[in-house]
Amino acid sequence: MGIQKQLFGKSLDNREVFLYEMTNKNRMSIAVTDFGATLVKVLVPDRQGVRRDVVLGYDDAEGYYNNPGHFGAVVGRNGNRIKDAKFTINGKEYQLAVNDNKNNLHSGPNWYRTRVWNVTEIKEEKNSITFGLLSPDGDQGFPGNYTCYVTYELTDENEIVLHYEGSADADTVVNMTNHSYFNLAGHAAGREAMLKHVVEIYAPEYTPVKDSEAIPTGELLSVVGTPMDFTSPKTIGQDVEADFEQLKLLGGYDHNYALCREKGELKKAAKVVCQESGIEMEVFTDLPGMQFYIGNFIEKESGKEGCVYEKRGGFCMETQYYPDACNQPSFQTSVLKAGDKYDTVTVYKFSTEK
Repeated sequence: MGIQKQLFGKSLDNREVFLYEMTNKNRMSIAVTDFGATLVKVLVPDRQGVRRDVVLGYDDAEGYYNNPGHFGAVVGRNGNRIKDAKFTINGKEYQLAVNDNKNNLHSGPNWYRTRVWNVTEIKEEKNSITFGLLSPDGDQGFPGNYTCYVTYELTDENEIVLHYEGSADADTVVNMTNHSYFNLAGHAAGREAMLKHVVEIYAPEYTPVKDSEAIPTGELLSVVGTPMDFTSPKTIGQDVEADFEQLKLLGGYDHNYALCREKGELKKAAKVVCQESGIEMEVFTDLPGMQFYIGNFIEKESGKEGCVYEKRGGFCMETQYYPDACNQPSFQTSVLKAGDKYDTVTVYKFSTEK
């Protein structure tokens, strides 16, 4: 099959950046770019054998310059929110940019997703590519020189395997994730199709938030008997407008599900089915949390192939340590010790109902 490389546009500093496309024996293909180590396309055959692109995004690198929804992005050093945009390590307080109410969101505004990553390894026989990035001491406000790698592999089992690795020379916060938005009816299918997706999330608890700023209270609450419960299959739209404080605070699902209390073995976190296309997606991770977000804040965003994405046009399943884990003593910490290895795997696996 091989990995096909083509020009994808230019970076913010006017360097050429490229798109790398790989295809497996089942005619599934993915495309990723060195601009932000971003996932640009995921083409999956539907039940009629027609390939559908099931991730939201843009046609070229220039489209990803602003990218207010973080389509396809690798987020680092820290995904999700940090309360008051600060944390303390070894008695020293570190201040980050305030970019989301009083807090920091996704380590911005100096995003990893707008940087050119180095292609450090291509394995054509494995359909895999590895991107690397050096984040220097003080970058985004975080301590320590942090070197990280993200590998995308497309297997013949229709799995997208994301392998994150990293290390730092000082204690720092690391909580990386992928912010792709999926719509298994096709990236342009829109809100109504997305709300009909049937979802299971294998989490007995979630991290409730204090208010509309979406910082966790530090508690873990049971999903049982609430609209947050996806332990049995239901459509995304079934309870999204329920009279339930957590949903009203955030305008819909935008919550972290507690799959387990601590990082451990790779296991299934979620399953999503689109009955119209027949395309199914399973999520596996070794991390304790997964943010389930349904695009509540997408606003008339011009995307791929002339499509205009609107509110709730796609869903995210962002595997991670719990939000604000660097400040919450009841959560497993997101602090990476100097010299230790950051090493985590997330898998998005696709199949098709016949």
